[in-house]
Amino acid sequence: MCGVCGLLLGDTKAETAAVDIHESLYFLQHRGQDAAGITVCQGGRVYQCKGNGMAAKVFDEGKRITDLPGFMGIGHLRYPTAGTSSASEAQPFYVNAPFGLSISVNGNLVNTKEIRRFLDFEARRHINTDSDSELLLNVFAHGLNQFGKARANVDDVFSALKDVYARCHGAFACTAMIAGFGILGFRDSNGIRPLCLGSRPSATLEGATDYFMASESIALRQLGFDNIIDILPGQAVFIQKGGVPQFRQIVERKSYTPDIFEYVYFARPDSEIDGLSVHRSRQNMGAKLAKKMKDTLGEKGIGEIDVIIPVPETSNTAAAVLAKCLDKPFSNAFVKNRYVYRTFILPGQTARKKGVRRKLSPIVSEFKGKTICLVDDSIVRGTTSREIVQMAREAGAVRVIVASCSPEIIHPHIYGIDLADHAQLVAYNKTVSEIATHIAADAVIYQDLDALKEACTEAAEGESEVKDFEVGVFCGEYKGEVPEGFFKLANELRTQGNCPAAKATLVANSGAVNVPKQNGTTVTTPENRGDINLHNIADEA
Repeated sequence: MCGVCGLLLGDTKAETAAVDIHESLYFLQHRGQDAAGITVCQGGRVYQCKGNGMAAKVFDEGKRITDLPGFMGIGHLRYPTAGTSSASEAQPFYVNAPFGLSISVNGNLVNTKEIRRFLDFEARRHINTDSDSELLLNVFAHGLNQFGKARANVDDVFSALKDVYARCHGAFACTAMIAGFGILGFRDSNGIRPLCLGSRPSATLEGATDYFMASESIALRQLGFDNIIDILPGQAVFIQKGGVPQFRQIVERKSYTPDIFEYVYFARPDSEIDGLSVHRSRQNMGAKLAKKMKDTLGEKGIGEIDVIIPVPETSNTAAAVLAKCLDKPFSNAFVKNRYVYRTFILPGQTARKKGVRRKLSPIVSEFKGKTICLVDDSIVRGTTSREIVQMAREAGAVRVIVASCSPEIIHPHIYGIDLADHAQLVAYNKTVSEIATHIAADAVIYQDLDALKEACTEAAEGESEVKDFEVGVFCGEYKGEVPEGFFKLANELRTQGNCPAAKATLVANSGAVNVPKQNGTTVTTPENRGDINLHNIADEA
């Protein structure tokens, strides 16, 4: 799961689109910390800066934004699920033909082998990375190229998208840019990955309007955009230079089922996704989990609990409500180090395990001699949970109960979250008692799936069309068809991404690519920097 955005300023003579896009990446940084990138357009020329690392590193605390002049552009934050962590897979991706296309993708495709075969043997398009996002871009480019035109119109753009939906199976929310023409947003036919659109008055041209798309509404609101709407499943929106949004239903909606993990863990609590408040959904999760605990432990078991402690930060809201419902003290007894990554998002088990103690430390007095209930948003591999339980015991807890806001995760996530293969999931082929033993807890209590769904649907801010969710990780019933051999191929790609061969060829260093230098000094004026290409090695020599 990644973060994407796209901006078109109403003033086509403006050169500051990258300023707002760069700012928005900080509001979406939680969605991906592996790589960041921005691509903008001024006139018909495209400028790009991208690389491995968080936004502050890639853009040198904003200093590189002067290299990115343009009135429109797109941005991306990568959370790696398919392919490798190479800098070559930092997005946005770009192809020069036809028309100069750039794209940022949030999601995962499940039929990459089939798409690669089509692009190689029929479309004759070269693929430079292992990223499925590059495949999607090239399918779109091929569709546009089939019209044989020197210039595309809006209908051509929407027609070419039909190829994308026909050939690319999985979940995706994308922002794209056609050089000198406009920006595009579109969403998979089940609405699994989120995308919203907002507007604000132009600050530099009276009567003009700026339009901005992003994965979460918080990025829009913090930049002064309102009239926020969600792009619907199977729907696309194109905003032409100097124009207004034009919507088109590209394919029939199959369902309206956002990934429930957005509400459980991934999204910021101050966002609304598809009309549902993330904050209220987590409040509801706490209330429903309290009911499950009462039913499971009984009055005596609840009475033995001394304190409710959240595992920071996504479970904080649910834990506070759970404590209130159980009439128990609530304590933020784990102190979070705010200068480390989210451990779940770190690539590799070893990094995650080391990251837990770097991220969290207990306040000993809150644990010593007590029966504690730890509340977490989910239990995936058990690595984090086991370390946290161990820290609680080291701090003096006499009994540790772990309560999960979501049900047992027993199937891989196939739509853009790195939720391992079956063998790495702690709940796979284990009873709840066995899970408790594995993570060294005295008891583990899971939320029921129906209760989790209700917690989210009951969080509607006004009317919402969402009545169900993508919940395949809990039950194995995915909203889209899963090709035969997909899980085997996915595990091979994950293994390949961790092998030394994936790093054999240096295409870019760990910093931003396409950053020009002369005699070791960065050139900041756009006219002195090279035009876009994948890795402008000559500029960095």
